[in-house]
Amino acid sequence: MRIHPVTRGLAAALMFALPALPAMAARFELQGGVSYMGDPSNGYSAPAAFGEVIFDPSQIGSSNFTWSPDITGGWIDGRNVAKYNNDPYTTRDNIWLLAGGVRLHYGPANAWYQPLFLSFQPAVHTGRTQSLSSVYEFVTTVGYQGNHWSLGVRHISNGSFHEPNRGETMVVAGIAF
Repeated sequence: MRIHPVTRGLAAALMFALPALPAMAARFELQGGVSYMGDPSNGYSAPAAFGEVIFDPSQIGSSNFTWSPDITGGWIDGRNVAKYNNDPYTTRDNIWLLAGGVRLHYGPANAWYQPLFLSFQPAVHTGRTQSLSSVYEFVTTVGYQGNHWSLGVRHISNGSFHEPNRGETMVVAGIAF
């Protein structure tokens, strides 16, 4: 498998910066879950694991919105779906991904809904599959952030900039430190 030079450079930078990130971060999460290629009813599932670093929140102006820088590194296992074995993009590649963006919250700190979040991140990754066929993807997560845990639904897709674009949709649960 050939790795794009940009991906290789970002992976090297992350490898050297990763040990320092939890010390600078407000929160570090280890997440695991099940990822589905395209429609979850088709049964094309695979395990997924992520590490996520969320930095201190900052208020947006005088609004009740806050944003936090958010960096994610992860892995989605390949799957062997015979139907795609002869296509240019199979389903067998393991995906290693690096994403960075923002996590948004709304509400005062004591509001019941403040732990709900929405996260947007552009990502680069290795591997090419039916679901993730370009070098760059978009990661969107909606979830709930408890004191020492999180639960979310994450979707990774290239926004139809390149076909095929089945996307990966997953449920992730995490523990936070």
